[in-house]
Amino acid sequence: MLTCALLAALAGTTLAASGQSHPQSGAAANAVDLNWTPAAMADLSAAAAMKSSFTLDRNLLALAAGMVPSSEPETRRAINKIDGVSVHVLRFGTEGMANETEVAAVREAYHRRGWKHMVTTTDPKAPLHDNTADVWVAMDGTNVRGSVVLVESPKSLTLVTVAGNLSPIDLLRLRGHFGIPRFDGSDLHEMKER
Repeated sequence: MLTCALLAALAGTTLAASGQSHPQSGAAANAVDLNWTPAAMADLSAAAAMKSSFTLDRNLLALAAGMVPSSEPETRRAINKIDGVSVHVLRFGTEGMANETEVAAVREAYHRRGWKHMVTTTDPKAPLHDNTADVWVAMDGTNVRGSVVLVESPKSLTLVTVAGNLSPIDLLRLRGHFGIPRFDGSDLHEMKER
């Protein structure tokens, strides 16, 4: 399994999460901007005890696809369809927890930009916000041209943006890679627009 730490080493960069904003007209936009994050991420980043961000281009993704076992050819093909991935990991330490108002603002920013909120996964036996993941997609007809995964736990927040021409099945094959949580189909709950 590819981990964020391994990919960060491959990318060789650790950057602060960007809070800049670029206007985009929802699904009508041509490309997913891997450099854009909601402004609320800058506030969350300032409060984080540890932060790590990296972006993988097509060349690094080809290297990552080669590290996937040959027993997972569908996953390799899905990775080869990706144009880029950006990952932002924030850890809040033993005392801290992500500011829920700012996390809600991150979620709202994707709604305002026209991303379709597809699912939320949760562990119903866990404490509030433990292992909660939201998934948004930007569609181009029946294909996914981009996806965003936001994973929240009591002491960390991970935001992953994927750009490429993918099918919804390809997105499912990417679970467990690039910070995208590995979840079972039984954990998915369709959500109304937030």
